[in-house]
Amino acid sequence: MTDLHPNAQRVAAAAEELGLGIEIRRFPEGTKTAADAAAAIGVDVGQIVKSLVFTVDGAIVMALVSGRNQLDEKKLARAVGGAKARRADADAVRAATGYPIGGVPPIGLAEPIPVVVDPDLLDYDEVWAAAGTWHDVFGIEPGSLVTATDGQLVELRRA
Repeated sequence: MTDLHPNAQRVAAAAEELGLGIEIRRFPEGTKTAADAAAAIGVDVGQIVKSLVFTVDGAIVMALVSGRNQLDEKKLARAVGGAKARRADADAVRAATGYPIGGVPPIGLAEPIPVVVDPDLLDYDEVWAAAGTWHDVFGIEPGSLVTATDGQLVELRRA
């Protein structure tokens, strides 16, 4: 684990604590966007988990969205009982998660955050999420991801 970036080490430790057997893979060319990640890994863009951090009525919330979908902010706000969702700025994302935008993992966060999960991720046997950097990712069975994040399955796709 020591050859991993410190952020990826935190993700690996969190996975181990959760009983998840993940393998973190590094892609030097980067996996900053869903399209970049899909191309690097060699999977469908829908298999990429976008970890999006928003504020809903001022509270931090994470949405795990299939790479093929755009998030409907109104659906996200309703899912957590709020009225208005706004994308969190880079400082708020790092403060809440401990990671930079583009590398935010769904596990190993700096503080507990409510998680809402796009059910379209369940269409796949394996999905891929960021592991703390723009270069590190891990594959996981989507049901295990929902369980590990205590995520709430909610239709989030923008029509």
